[in-house]
Amino acid sequence: MKKKYLFIGDPNSINLELIFKSHKFLINKVKYIILGNFSDLEKYKKIIKSKININQIYDPINFENIDKKSLNIFNIENVSKTKYLNLLNQIKISNYLSNKNKIDLVTMPINKSVFKKKIEFNGMTEHLSKLNNKSTLMLMHGERFSIIPLTTHINLKDVSKYVNKNKLIQKLKNVLFQINRKSYKLNFKEIRFLCYNPHCSEDNTLGFEDKIISETISKFRKIKGIFAADSAFKDKNVKDILFISMYHDQALIPFKILNKKGINLTLGLNYKRTSPAHGTAKDIKYKNTADNSSFIACMEH
Repeated sequence: MKKKYLFIGDPNSINLELIFKSHKFLINKVKYIILGNFSDLEKYKKIIKSKININQIYDPINFENIDKKSLNIFNIENVSKTKYLNLLNQIKISNYLSNKNKIDLVTMPINKSVFKKKIEFNGMTEHLSKLNNKSTLMLMHGERFSIIPLTTHINLKDVSKYVNKNKLIQKLKNVLFQINRKSYKLNFKEIRFLCYNPHCSEDNTLGFEDKIISETISKFRKIKGIFAADSAFKDKNVKDILFISMYHDQALIPFKILNKKGINLTLGLNYKRTSPAHGTAKDIKYKNTADNSSFIACMEH
């Protein structure tokens, strides 16, 4: 039986190009429905001069009625002239449908600044956490290695507040619980924790954060470390290793450089939510140059 997916995302991006470009591959692998505004999809199709038909469906649950030769969209009318409110509404509907029917959700990249100028919005991982009242984790899964940053989209000066034994123990217990859930199909041969400071604090001369981290992870048999972040990813044998970092860029930079088909997997929800490991790339919108490998990987995981 083919897996079922819902797709949402910001049309002011390469998102629709990725779907159009991937359609011939996807129809033989999965069943999917786009949730979004029908008019936006029609406009995009005309601009890129695609010959793929767009089929409007009226039941986003019944995947038996989709036309495999077409892009199938469940139309969500815009609720406002303000873009962020329309996107929030689409996210809310997709979250409801995925929860109710256990359908995997692929959120195509969304420009967070559209929201952040109006409301508190750190990212999709955090927003879905609030919508579902669940403790979520961002796992970036790659063909070479994977990473989990224990803090995500926060100011770097605030990260040190989370270097706390009680907070770390709670976070790491959640990490181990989530990655072992069968529905995620994750299999890591090793888990390594990265140092917080350069050179692991050089015997505490740069701070005591790494001492706290080291003492905390010693309580977890399955977590090894700590590893100096400036050399941790040079190891040729990093295949299927999960790296845990205290902050976002410490692990995301090497991840995006060294993995070509990375995906963002949200741990902690009642359904599987993935997203390509790149941004909206609106500077190349309509140019038909976008790489769809990360998007395809979302359905291959």
